[in-house]
Amino acid sequence: MADRKRIMLVDDDPGLRRLLSMRLEASGYDVDTRESGEEALANIPRHRPDLLITDLRMEGMDGMALFDNVRRKHPMLPVIILTAHGSISEAVSATRNGAYSFVTKPFDSSELMEQIDAALAVSGGTGGDSDDPDKSWRRDIITASPLMEELLGRAQRVAASDAAVLIRGESGTGKELLARAIHRASPRDEGPFVAVNCGAIPEQLLESELFGHRKGSFTGATSDHEGLFPAASGGTLFLDEIGDMPFALQVKLLRVLQEGQVRPVGSTRAVRVDVRVISATHRDLEEALEENEFREDLYYRLNVVSLDLPRLGERREDIPVLARHFLRQVARRYDRRMEGFAPEALEQLVSAPWPGNVRQLYNVVEQVVTLGATPLVSADLVREALREEPDGIVPFAEARRQFERDYLERLLQMTGGNVSQAARLARRNRTEFYRLMERHSLDPSAFKASE
Repeated sequence: MADRKRIMLVDDDPGLRRLLSMRLEASGYDVDTRESGEEALANIPRHRPDLLITDLRMEGMDGMALFDNVRRKHPMLPVIILTAHGSISEAVSATRNGAYSFVTKPFDSSELMEQIDAALAVSGGTGGDSDDPDKSWRRDIITASPLMEELLGRAQRVAASDAAVLIRGESGTGKELLARAIHRASPRDEGPFVAVNCGAIPEQLLESELFGHRKGSFTGATSDHEGLFPAASGGTLFLDEIGDMPFALQVKLLRVLQEGQVRPVGSTRAVRVDVRVISATHRDLEEALEENEFREDLYYRLNVVSLDLPRLGERREDIPVLARHFLRQVARRYDRRMEGFAPEALEQLVSAPWPGNVRQLYNVVEQVVTLGATPLVSADLVREALREEPDGIVPFAEARRQFERDYLERLLQMTGGNVSQAARLARRNRTEFYRLMERHSLDPSAFKASE
């Protein structure tokens, strides 16, 4: 079966190797046996095991030397060390340096199986490096979750068509990564992928950003602007946070999707576009429909196929895999020598609530890399990083509104309530600046008085 976990067993005792191999195979694992550390190390890249079990005492390269090599070359591969009572101190030292655990001989089969199950659960069952060319379209999505694999299977199937896709998911779950993967798996993969956050651009600018404008069509339009729809022609346009699109603009978007052409602001001529649209939202669009905040006809036009990205808490087997991936990524960026997480540190990560999902996990890993003083990330360091993470992530639209208000207040304070001067500093015309103040209920006279 394709989903059976792969275990590499290394021991120079043929009898023990054969006996343990039979027990593991009877428990549903694929077992690859090796009689030496050298042979194991040479075959790990080819067989890509999910777990390595090695004896400590062996001729030639012993288990400790094998573990040191694995830690350097395959840091995501969990290692369980089998040891006699006389060598427990060495095995303990290995676990401090990143080995998952050690089991003493003669060992109890049930104890060993518990350790194996726990190691695979914490590691996510992905010890080898995935370089399957058939999966290059999803190369940015790191997962060992059956839930995610099912979702990716659906995504790959829908990618072959031109159907509109609506991706739902909380902030930080990776909606844009999934959209890019669908684009790469589609016949449009050689065309452009253009992304825009509909909640991050002021309403009066979003129409121009999407459809383009002609020179002189409004104050500040000093040249023609192509627009994102024409720029994405032949490829994919990703409309992130579509639920935050202003209601008035939804009508124009619907017309573009129906007619396959856009009319730039200030132009009397339409421009034909050939665009596949993928949209995403963290909002409950059905609720927005009931509250008349989202058009029903646009909803059905965008929601031909719906893909729901699970929260990180629903795919906990991905947490160790993602954490190790981020650790390598961030350590490389900061030029730090980081070898992995202590077992207790991984357990801390796996059990955390993760309200900010994958983005929050990345932030925690970045913090432990910058603060870590040893190559192995300790549980205490993870605990500290988790404590400093906020209990919840503020939605992007709310954070943007707060930033916009703070920015306007600061400008008005600097200029003593002089709107013309504040608008010049913001590089916006007075009319637009007044609209922004009205949106946030700001009275410039209040700032004159305070000065």
